[in-house]
Amino acid sequence: MTHSILFICNGHGEDVIASEIIKRLLKTIENKNIEVLPLVGKGDAFNSIQSTNFRKIGYLKELPSGGFSNQSLKGFLLDLFAGFLIDNLRNFLIVKQKSKHNYKIIAVGDFLPLLYAWSSECEFSFIGTPKSDHTWSSGPGWSLTDFYHKSKGSEWDPWEMFLMTSPRCKDLIMRDKITATNLNRKNINAKYLGNPMMDFVNTKNEKISNIIAFKRIIVLIGSRYPEALKNLEKFLDCLRKLDLSKDVVILLPLSINANVIQIQSYLNKYGFVKQTKVKFLIDEDSVWKNKEKYILIGKGKFNLWANMADVGLSNAGTATEQIAGLGIPSLSLPGSGPQFTKSFAKRQSRLLGGSVIVCKNKKILLKRLSLLLREKVDRLEQAKIGKKRMGESGASKKIVDSINSHLLS
Repeated sequence: MTHSILFICNGHGEDVIASEIIKRLLKTIENKNIEVLPLVGKGDAFNSIQSTNFRKIGYLKELPSGGFSNQSLKGFLLDLFAGFLIDNLRNFLIVKQKSKHNYKIIAVGDFLPLLYAWSSECEFSFIGTPKSDHTWSSGPGWSLTDFYHKSKGSEWDPWEMFLMTSPRCKDLIMRDKITATNLNRKNINAKYLGNPMMDFVNTKNEKISNIIAFKRIIVLIGSRYPEALKNLEKFLDCLRKLDLSKDVVILLPLSINANVIQIQSYLNKYGFVKQTKVKFLIDEDSVWKNKEKYILIGKGKFNLWANMADVGLSNAGTATEQIAGLGIPSLSLPGSGPQFTKSFAKRQSRLLGGSVIVCKNKKILLKRLSLLLREKVDRLEQAKIGKKRMGESGASKKIVDSINSHLLS
């Protein structure tokens, strides 16, 4: 029997994971109709998929909160006035119709896509990407949320675990072994097949030889604007005070939605001048210089550049996890959000076993950055746990094989 497939995902990282799985499914399954319903943003990650058997559906909109309305009342109210509830209701009704047309659903994310899949009356698989039991089982463990998660034995909430036990849930895949194991203890048949986030970054790049003589920093400002611009300004303010005896190359990979003119105005503000004759030949879009510091800008260059850095300055979500998986230590400097708040940064640090260290202020960040750039032993010590927790690449293929066996066969 031929099944159409609907992906439901709720976030940038989830979109990237879903896009990789869709590309693999399109290669292995002929004449299958595959649709995707992104619940956060416009699903730009799927624009690269060119197939007559694939399309985006639903009511797609960039939300004022960037998809983080659950983290603040202000963000929720802004989303509400932007039509968040109405659009979600419309999308919910679209999903409800899929059972009439023999659809199989693959939900990627957390509660919302899981709820949509469960409510559809279709058979479904669930890939739970954002939640990990490392966030409460490592570290001090004295916050109210830590006690709450310990009482449940999982970061997943009781209502989410209830949906996971549905007989229509044919495949339940977690992001790490500890989370799957804790769900298994509750008689929930979860599995760990590796972390698909490591499938989208290059582990090696021969072009690194062009900048190997420099100290190398990668700056990750996130993909949600205007918050990303605030992150950039904070990091530029720190970097102008960085004093090393060696020239520094600062890699600034930008998301596809970045306004390059705005970015350049910030570089000018902090004393960087565009270089017309200097080229590093690592596919940079432009080169900027301020004394001994070079900044290289590149739209969509994260996957290419991630492995080239010694240290990261990382106010980002998925990208921070990916450089931790490559063995690159990083420092974060949280702000007012909506995404990269202090609580988000602390959770991320615990998730990655301290591979990213949260700094209270710019002075502390600058001190730690100088130390990491000078001392290779310190870099390796900070990075080793994050690399272990993110795991090896190759999970996407295993996930596709599992979906084919349990949901689509």
